[in-house]
Amino acid sequence: MTRGADLAKRLNAFLWADRLDDLPPWRRRCVWLGRVVHALIRDLTQGYLSLEAMSLVYTTLLSLVPLLAVSFSVLKGFGVHNQLEPILLEALSPLGERAEEAVGAIIGFVDNMKVGVLGSLGLVLLLYTVITLIQKVEQVFNYTWRVEVQRSFSQRFSQYLSVLLVGPVLFFSAVAVSASLRSVPVVQAILAAEPFGSLITAVGRLLPYFLLTLTFAFIYVFVPNTRVRVGSALIGGLVAALLWEFVGWLFATFIVKSTQYTAVYSGLAIVILFMIWVYVAWLILLVGANVAFYHQHPEYLISRSRDLPLSNRLRERLALLVAGHVARSYLRGDPPWSGEALAETLRIPKSNIQRILDLLVKEGFLLHTGDDPPYYIPAHAPDSIGLKTLLDGVRCFEELESGCRGTAPDAGIHEIESRIEGAIGEALGAMTLKDLAETLSEPRAAVQDSGGEELPDRLRNVQVESLGGLG
Repeated sequence: MTRGADLAKRLNAFLWADRLDDLPPWRRRCVWLGRVVHALIRDLTQGYLSLEAMSLVYTTLLSLVPLLAVSFSVLKGFGVHNQLEPILLEALSPLGERAEEAVGAIIGFVDNMKVGVLGSLGLVLLLYTVITLIQKVEQVFNYTWRVEVQRSFSQRFSQYLSVLLVGPVLFFSAVAVSASLRSVPVVQAILAAEPFGSLITAVGRLLPYFLLTLTFAFIYVFVPNTRVRVGSALIGGLVAALLWEFVGWLFATFIVKSTQYTAVYSGLAIVILFMIWVYVAWLILLVGANVAFYHQHPEYLISRSRDLPLSNRLRERLALLVAGHVARSYLRGDPPWSGEALAETLRIPKSNIQRILDLLVKEGFLLHTGDDPPYYIPAHAPDSIGLKTLLDGVRCFEELESGCRGTAPDAGIHEIESRIEGAIGEALGAMTLKDLAETLSEPRAAVQDSGGEELPDRLRNVQVESLGGLG
């Protein structure tokens, strides 16, 4: 075995051989961080993040000028429109000396697009183009957060419009206020006194990172159609802010100063560089979103793959586990379960939990409420749902009539299937969902995982062993 293969084997054992809750705190944090890095590298190398970033580049190029035109019109009404050009210069600073050229061209396009003279139809088309950009961003973030349901049209329109109208005003006003504070006599007096002056100067150097972190965190909280914890969003925003500054420096140092682009593309060099930086910027934003996601949902780090793969046997076990917990809450009069609550409690990815819940609903074993998110209750009395019937529904889900529930096309196979069905029926007997609910283990004391989440140990015997020791 080569040294590289041996090192890979040891690293693989370090990251995946043990469950997080079995490790001491210091090692738990190291393993969690290693799994996050592994997940990010996997998402980058397998094309998930790069393809999403490239699709956003195309949408950005189409919608950038209309977006700035709308923002410029709103800012002009509040008298802070002059802040638009400096912010653009700062955002495109990795382009180096060409940043002024790019910003000048963009501002020229914005000046030519007079919102006031577009007319009703032109204004509607302008807003539609801008909302399309935000909708595309939402789709990409929903994919990152494993969210399959998008906002309704009314929610999109109202929430997107509020961001377009209120967001630029708040952001640029905050920048303008922070810049004007230095001219206040009291602030100047404090700056002149030591050590306050040096301290404020040092804080001022960190201010760009702070503003970038808050901006990215706001995007991570608002855009996905799911509940994002502020703490997770801030951690993802901080990672994105640090990457923005570091990668921006690398871009300006090694790419913009290169003469190859100018020699090859001539006048189009600035356009090519601008498109590359937009791609890199979106990639940084998506990396931060993934960090926020994995911090909030560490259950997605129990598998090497992006989603937790389930064999047929594990799918049956998970269906029994989910149905049993729903039935037990119903029998005890406890609040019903939601998909997200089940995923967090069972420490299983929500995408797997949701597929099982949808299966049980379609097969008629569970009902969901009309809430957002929906809650789940048994469709019938738990003591009237036989475990054999439930297990048959899971095993035969979405099969054709000639499949599991029909006669096998071969007599030999039919004989084997009949024996298997008979053995399962004999083993389960008259057991019902109520019987299963009464046998589930109680939750144990929770421990802190490396992501700062409450990690219940409820499933040491139920989840981890029944699901093959994953996690």
